[in-house]
Amino acid sequence: MASDPKRNDSLDLLTEQLRLAPALTPALMLDVVAKACVRLSALTQAGKTARFFRLIEDDAWSDAALALIELEAPAWTLRRLICEDGEWLCSLTEQPYSPIAVDDTADASHSVLPLAILLAFLETRQRVAAAREARRPAEPQARAATAYVACCDNFA
Repeated sequence: MASDPKRNDSLDLLTEQLRLAPALTPALMLDVVAKACVRLSALTQAGKTARFFRLIEDDAWSDAALALIELEAPAWTLRRLICEDGEWLCSLTEQPYSPIAVDDTADASHSVLPLAILLAFLETRQRVAAAREARRPAEPQARAATAYVACCDNFA
């Protein structure tokens, strides 16, 4: 499956929108869901997102952001959440038991905690898209012949 350039541009615009936002709003959270979430609609049909949407209704933004990661990117977990000089640093990882010095984390920072979490989540989405693009072959692959195969060697 090829990476969609429009989707990548959409994620870049959404990342910039979150970086500039002074606070998280329901409209901004639903924009993240619409542009960055691919699994959520299927999970909603399965009835597994009620807690997430209830957290949005209750304005529990940090819990909603963490619940979104749990639903949408289950391979990623919270590695580190630090507040230094009024700036929140959020790190997500796929390998929570590896030493932090060698771990390849998705990091983001913002002065608002739930926005830092969502920015780190968007970083995971961009990494997944980049990994998918790297796995895609650069040249089209030739299909195996479905008709008859004949030997053309000259044995004379």
